Amino acid sequence: MAERLPVAVLGANGRMGSEAVTAVTAAPDMELVAALGRGDSLQSALDAGARAIVDLTVPDATEANVQFAVENGLHAVVGTTGWTAERLARLEALLAQRPGIGVLIAPNFALGSVLASAFAAKASRYFESVEIVELHHPQKVDAPSGTAVRTAQLIGAARAEAGVGPSPDATETQLDGARGAVVDGVHVHAVRLRGLVAHQEVLLGGPGEQLTIRHDSFDRASFMPGVLLGLRRVADHPGLTVGLDGYLDLGL
Repeated sequence: MAERLPVAVLGANGRMGSEAVTAVTAAPDMELVAALGRGDSLQSALDAGARAIVDLTVPDATEANVQFAVENGLHAVVGTTGWTAERLARLEALLAQRPGIGVLIAPNFALGSVLASAFAAKASRYFESVEIVELHHPQKVDAPSGTAVRTAQLIGAARAEAGVGPSPDATETQLDGARGAVVDGVHVHAVRLRGLVAHQEVLLGGPGEQLTIRHDSFDRASFMPGVLLGLRRVADHPGLTVGLDGYLDLGL
């Protein structure tokens, strides 16, 4: 029998973290060696023999957690938001000093969501207009969601490469926020509503037609196959990877 991967979950007491604990425990090729909550020492993950961590903590803690992991030779799979361009640059510089260590930072671990974002970016080359609506539970602390930002960035890059101009918009006056945030030229609208988990629509429009690409997560268990995939592949992708699509052969 192949050796099981020793994994430590950070943020184990949170909604996502508790799901990750369950998923790693059930995975036949992994061993949960540490489940750390707020205030627990990261050293205990090392002492337990972890070779990879899953960081599902909070934006204020995630950079230090990942830095600790990299400096101590642990691979990291990260679902925590708050990774600005400056933070990513610091992490890349650190990883350059630790060849062989892999870090995956994924705005979304739901495989369907990752695929939907990739499909939307591909389709956006062929439509005059594109906007994003993301819908989440009211406990979500950031807006727009990391998934929506990532989707907008992929769409913006795809449209720029194809030479597609900005979506037409004749708005001259508006209340603040009425047209949403603008990420890489794409309008992004955030909804926070009781009863939702995580949902996103990409609306694409052209003369006489509309294409809607929608993904729905009804339970946080939907994110766990992506977390496990990340853990299984992170060692094969040294350096920094942003987006689970970097581990998938999408052929787009």
